[in-house]
Amino acid sequence: MSRAIFMCMNGLVIKNTGSWYSVKTDEGLLFDCKVKGTFRLQGIRSTNPIAVGDRVIFDVSGEGYGLISTIEDRKNYIIRRASNLSKQSHIIAANLDQVFLLVTINYPATSTMFIDRFLASAEAYKVPVKLIFTKIDLYTEEELHYLDALIHLYSTIGYASFKVSSARHIGVEELRTELQGKITLLSGHSGVGKSTLINAIDENLRIKTSIISQYHNKGMHTTTFSEMYPLSLGGYLIDTPGIKGFGTINIKQEEASHYFPEIFNVSKKCKFTNCTHVHEPGCAVLQAIENHEISQSRYTSYLSILEDAGEGKYR
Repeated sequence: MSRAIFMCMNGLVIKNTGSWYSVKTDEGLLFDCKVKGTFRLQGIRSTNPIAVGDRVIFDVSGEGYGLISTIEDRKNYIIRRASNLSKQSHIIAANLDQVFLLVTINYPATSTMFIDRFLASAEAYKVPVKLIFTKIDLYTEEELHYLDALIHLYSTIGYASFKVSSARHIGVEELRTELQGKITLLSGHSGVGKSTLINAIDENLRIKTSIISQYHNKGMHTTTFSEMYPLSLGGYLIDTPGIKGFGTINIKQEEASHYFPEIFNVSKKCKFTNCTHVHEPGCAVLQAIENHEISQSRYTSYLSILEDAGEGKYR
């Protein structure tokens, strides 16, 4: 006698290993699932049509594994251009309350270009981001001065910023307060300390960690797939593989300035309503840059996204 098939079970995707998904039902049951052959996600050409954080509907086969047939509407998601196929996207995670973007001044270094591209994409998909400056116990006086300058820059724009040392437990309690009861994605380069920070936040979670390459000063991938971890204080943390570059996708040239809050606010004073803030006369943004009211690094990042939108180029 064949095993019964339970139709239309609902669940939350808590792990993605590539071809298999771990789905947790509202009753707390766990199922290993695959995507049904007829499944299509309208409007998005993605290397991973289903992401951690998605709510899905699935059937259970006679062999006991699930077949995902439907993905429920997302409230938001973080997406970037796939590094291997420049015209496709990669969804990092979905249905987020917030993102903690981990930034390191060194060991390895995180560029402002990377930060700004991530922030702009998050703005486009309505995901709040907080900047977590990690490894503060390792920096020289000069590096700490630069860190403070970055915090001043991004805090002035409106992005909450935190100084953290997972090794010395500096700033961890403050992050626990920010995490309570929320679904939070941790993102950043390989080696910035995502897994180490998770272990510091919740000692019940013992995530595998590794050291960075001393020769190249770059992180090595510890996390090889995306996974959502329940926190004892309430809420979830999503750990994902580190990302090298952040190619933006689906951002139109005429909308790019909307995702840089300080540029968008000043642009209301531009002479032309369709000003690109590149060469037009009477551009309030260019004037603000000249007056040091808008950071040159932020403007350079804005121009790079215009280039992405114009040429479909990956960075």
